[in-house]
Amino acid sequence: MMAKEKKKVEAITSMDEDFAKWYTDIVKKAELIEYTSIKGCMVIRPYGYAIWENIQKILDGMFKATGHENVCMPLFIPESLLQKEKDHVEGFAPEVAWVTMGGNEPLEDRLCVRPTSETLFCEHYANIIHSYRDLPKLYNQWVNVVRWEKTTRPFLRSREFLWQEGHTIHATAEEAVEETEHMLNIYADFCENALAMPVVKGKKTESDKFAGAVSTYAIEALMHDGKALQAGTSHYFGDGFAKAFGIEYTDKENKKVNPYQTSWGVTTRLIGAIIMTHGDNNGLVLPPAIAPIQAVIIPIAQHKEGVLDKAGELKERLLKSDIRVKLDDGENSPGWKFAEYEMKGVPVRVEIGPKDIENNQCVIVTRHNGEKTVVSLDNLETAVSEKLKEVHDGLYAKALENREKRTYSCKNIEEIINVLSEKGDGFVKAMWCGEEACEDEVKEKTGVGSRCIPFEQENISDACVCCGKPAKYMVCWGKAY
Repeated sequence: MMAKEKKKVEAITSMDEDFAKWYTDIVKKAELIEYTSIKGCMVIRPYGYAIWENIQKILDGMFKATGHENVCMPLFIPESLLQKEKDHVEGFAPEVAWVTMGGNEPLEDRLCVRPTSETLFCEHYANIIHSYRDLPKLYNQWVNVVRWEKTTRPFLRSREFLWQEGHTIHATAEEAVEETEHMLNIYADFCENALAMPVVKGKKTESDKFAGAVSTYAIEALMHDGKALQAGTSHYFGDGFAKAFGIEYTDKENKKVNPYQTSWGVTTRLIGAIIMTHGDNNGLVLPPAIAPIQAVIIPIAQHKEGVLDKAGELKERLLKSDIRVKLDDGENSPGWKFAEYEMKGVPVRVEIGPKDIENNQCVIVTRHNGEKTVVSLDNLETAVSEKLKEVHDGLYAKALENREKRTYSCKNIEEIINVLSEKGDGFVKAMWCGEEACEDEVKEKTGVGSRCIPFEQENISDACVCCGKPAKYMVCWGKAY
């Protein structure tokens, strides 16, 4: 058993050899998922689900602190309801799964298994909003959705996935735009402060915005291999959905008017982002805020008198300090346990043996860099807390360094082609005239598409990277998952 498990760790494909295979090895060997008989659908195993629960807990607290309430909409959407917003249904048509039978009877109006819930929220809002006093409504739901993807990969793109979708409705366009931008900032803060993942905030181009939206904002992260990953989106809908669904309210002047809406969401794709931002050839490397186990205690020579008792005492002390801790008193060797918890990405390892007990000390090892520190048991709680912060800061700094090293400024298409050929994938900062034809041509010739128009603009040049005409925006381009 022990040799087999050690081999399991050694069998991770090097990320430099085959990044896609490395990723698949980790999600399987770290016991995050298991495949099922339904293509594109996965079992999220307890360890993987615990990561999602921690993501959910932190974000849910941030939402509620800003006045949002949780609701739950139905799983099914009647086709007649979906058809009310033309652009929206056309955008999702290729990915929709349909229910056509109820028991043994064909359904008169077939049901869509929700790919997203805008139409359901609109129907609900039309029923409950009548006066300006009913606004705003700040709603969110934590649910599963289905999108019939052709090419799937665990967490990154699956046919069924978990997410939260916020849906809010406001009296004015200004309020709705403010909400859209505010929620994007919440996502960015969460990614940087909880996931140790730097992101670029910006606006999507017209061709890349959400179906039915007036504008879409996104946070874009750069993975270890230089590919971009859209980590979260926030959409401003204007009053388009309200008009399509007949949502009206009486304003303070006693006039009937349409309200303005937003929608925003993140998914279990964030787990994939964590893996590809921080993982290494020994497995997962988890940011402390979302790690199911923040510290694991490994007793050394645990058969000797007093070792397990002392290890148990340390566990209780850390639990009282609100640190998620596990004591592994199993029969496997310390070396096997080291490899196992490295694979699982546990941020901090605490080693305690007979000599440590004699010297009133323990050894703390940080996962992200393998550094060992001898600390006094008198300072255990403080030392572990400081090490957890060290791990977070170290992961963020490393991810930011990777992004900066892989971000290139280019003035024309030839420069983009040359820099990607020479240095590999990454973010390309280049100017754009705003014409969709140029956006398409850049992607066709270079392989990188527009990721977003960053809020923090730079003037790389005065001319469009493609056509040479006057530029309107600096765009962040990249290959994406």
